[in-house]
Amino acid sequence: AIQAEKEAVRKALAFHDNLNPETVFMSIDPTEMAPPAPAPSFPELGAQFSPSAPASVPAPAIVSNMDGVAEMPTPTAALQPQASSVRPVSVAQAPSPQVAAGAKVAELRKALTDVDSLTAPPPPRSPTAVTALNPEMAGRIAGFTQGGAKGVTAGAAFSVAGAAPDEGLDARRRSEFKDERSGEIASRLGNTEAYDAITDNAFLPVKDNPLSTLSIDVDTASYAIVRRFLTRGSLPPKGAVRIEEMLNYFSYDYPQPSGDAPFSATMEVAACPWTPEHRLVRIGLKGRDLARSERPAANLVFLIDVSGSMQPQNKLPLVKESLRLLIDQLDDRDQVAIAVYAGASGTVLEPTRDKSAMRAALDRLGAGGSTNGAGGIQLAYELATKSFIKGGTNRVILATDGDFNVGVTNQSDLVDLIEKKAKSGVFLSVLGFGMGNLKDSTLEKLADKGNGNYGYIDTLREAKKTLVEQMNGTLYTIAKDVKIQVEFNPAQASAYRLIGYENRLLAKEDFNDDKKDAGEIGAGHTVTALYEIVLAGAAMPGAAPAVDELKYSVKPSRAPAAEQSAIRNPQSAIPSPELLTLKLRYKKPDGDVSTKLEFPLTDRGETWEKSSRDFRWAAGVASFGMLLRDSPHKGRSTWDSTLELAHEGKGDDTAGYRAECIELIEKARAIAR
Repeated sequence: AIQAEKEAVRKALAFHDNLNPETVFMSIDPTEMAPPAPAPSFPELGAQFSPSAPASVPAPAIVSNMDGVAEMPTPTAALQPQASSVRPVSVAQAPSPQVAAGAKVAELRKALTDVDSLTAPPPPRSPTAVTALNPEMAGRIAGFTQGGAKGVTAGAAFSVAGAAPDEGLDARRRSEFKDERSGEIASRLGNTEAYDAITDNAFLPVKDNPLSTLSIDVDTASYAIVRRFLTRGSLPPKGAVRIEEMLNYFSYDYPQPSGDAPFSATMEVAACPWTPEHRLVRIGLKGRDLARSERPAANLVFLIDVSGSMQPQNKLPLVKESLRLLIDQLDDRDQVAIAVYAGASGTVLEPTRDKSAMRAALDRLGAGGSTNGAGGIQLAYELATKSFIKGGTNRVILATDGDFNVGVTNQSDLVDLIEKKAKSGVFLSVLGFGMGNLKDSTLEKLADKGNGNYGYIDTLREAKKTLVEQMNGTLYTIAKDVKIQVEFNPAQASAYRLIGYENRLLAKEDFNDDKKDAGEIGAGHTVTALYEIVLAGAAMPGAAPAVDELKYSVKPSRAPAAEQSAIRNPQSAIPSPELLTLKLRYKKPDGDVSTKLEFPLTDRGETWEKSSRDFRWAAGVASFGMLLRDSPHKGRSTWDSTLELAHEGKGDDTAGYRAECIELIEKARAIAR
């Protein structure tokens, strides 16, 4: 063990000698971390799901900067620390005390001398340990001090080397380590969360781009992620702020559909609050509600990530509580299977209608090992296909932090896998959990290509909203491949901008292409999209300077405007009063041929004061998102004006979700100042 520690220090010293001396390290008290979780047990799955027995031998130290790590010596398998709830940290997030790399080299040289003089492990020193920080280790951690090491826990729990357990640590601190403390440690230690960069949609001239085409989006994860960051006292990453998901987190008072259509369409236009000379158009869709007696039978497969990174209270324990809520909502026609994956995948529960068996299977789950998401996905779709209910709801519900690190780990390969599986008729719901290593970018794409939806669950209240209050919308698809195409009238509008939906844009040709995948809408779901419009004759914001007139091209007609109306509006010799036409395409859940609907909109010049409460609320949420993203198109939006919009649009708010959003705007305002 002494030789192993000496080798670890030498490697760490060689590593740090090559660093910029100003690189910052951090120290933490390991007694503040989560206590070791009980070892998971999967007797029905075989040895690959059983953790190794705890070891009491010393573990080598690992010391790292933010981007690399000294190689960990492995004299025995028992010395390898397993995944923990602690994640890597950026320099900006490193708390005090901080140690520069130059000073660390001197400390390591002294430590090597101390270790060289050892003949037996000395008594434990201070419980403070230098944390191993490296994204590639997926949260593995080992401590380092100048003395010996003990207290390593193998298996599913993390380990802290170089510090003895504090025997006087209050037992209640261990037993009551809940989500709040887990979140605090994860916040302090930083994260490897992944969000795609987003470039705000620009204004487009109508004469060159009369058609705006997009896939609908019923995901809501972004709002919950934004809430988590603000609640913990920091602004979210700009890539985490997807305005369309913030809009669609809330329900709106749209009318129920009439006739055979699976959803209704509503449009409203009024002055734009952040740029009053522009117009703001709201497009709203409302999916048909399903009574409990009208629900089709459900064939569900819970695909649960039980890897080591899922150990914290706000991950696997919250997953289990959340899925129990869903089980309580099922009836005698519904069946559930449970598959898990870590380093390997396995079936914990074959399809059954026995709720007690479902709950018992959930109770047996524990976290440990690496994350082979692709293997679990394959297994889950096999289970769903094997017990497929024709005419029913067939869905895989994936619960994970998305931190896939073995097997197929490349995002594009995982997306390709899901896209192929979606052709089986089995839909996908993705539920993201936890903080510190959430791979939002991957999870959003998996849901998109899996004919499904993506939600983020950070609290039991959010689980109730997603899996109880909105269970029909989450599980029961009433229309798939839903596309929107808006045609703008150049006689009425000179430019427009779609607010949000940056990753849902389609080519104009895709609208009539039934082979092109698009979004799904669930029973009772509402979908909202906003367009900011520049009226005809007004200058387009951010327009490039005009170029010189072309010498060899035909010059535009100099005829009076009335004689040019056929050019501006080819369908009529008289300019149409319509501002735009909304076109929708959708397929039935089991269909391959789409149906098209059309709805025109005429701008009656309504003022902001005459707009509906829901219109004002949507405008307030959009303004909130633009401020969080520091959008170049936020116009005159301020935190105070955004709060005013939100208060005007709050309405009855019986569930309290809008009131919560107002509190978040206030938090963001305080943080931004």
